[in-house]
Amino acid sequence: MSNQRKILHDDRNGLDYVLVGDYYLPVLSLPEETRPIGYWGMLRKEYMKNYKSGMYSYLLLTGKLDSYLADLNEQAQERFELIETQIRSAEGVTEKLMRQNPMEWVRHCNSIRNRAAEIIKQELIYV
Repeated sequence: MSNQRKILHDDRNGLDYVLVGDYYLPVLSLPEETRPIGYWGMLRKEYMKNYKSGMYSYLLLTGKLDSYLADLNEQAQERFELIETQIRSAEGVTEKLMRQNPMEWVRHCNSIRNRAAEIIKQELIYV
C-alpha cells in the first residue's frame, strides 16, 4: 500500500485533488442553475457557439454559461412583453377589436409579436 494521501489541497489555485489510481485529478463541480434558459437563452447560446466562440468558451469553462443565459432570457422576455404592450396600445389593438373582428385582432397580434421578436433579436440576441 502506498503512503500517498487520498486528497490534496493546492493553496496556489484553491483546488482540491483526489487520488485516482496513480494520478491526482481536480475535484471540480459546476454550479447548479435552476432557472430555465428558455427560448431567448437558447437563441443566444447558438449564436455564441457560431459567432462568439471565445465568449462562449470562457463562460462554459468558468461555469457561468447557464446563469448568463438564464439572466438574458429573463431580460429578453420582460423587454418583449413591454414592447408588445406598447405597440398594442399605440396601434389600438384592444379587447373591443377582439370582440368585433377576431380574425383582424389575431392578424394584428401576430404582426406585433413578430415585430417585437425581431427587435429583441437585434437588441439582445445577435450582438
